[in-house]
Amino acid sequence: MTNQFDYAKAIAELEAIAQKVENPETKLDDIDALVGRSKELLKQCREYLRSVKEKIDSLDKE
Repeated sequence: MTNQFDYAKAIAELEAIAQKVENPETKLDDIDALVGRSKELLKQCREYLRSVKEKIDSLDKE
């Protein structure tokens, strides 16, 4: 896999999305798209954290 996941960048994007969603000037259609993107980012973050945990667990078994 050539494209490495950047957890810190994903968290920063999630924080930016939260600020946009909380902004009363953000349109409903934009919020819908932002929520969709946040779901995608959360899924990627969970997968990343799960893989890191598995690596740590495997080190404990060695």
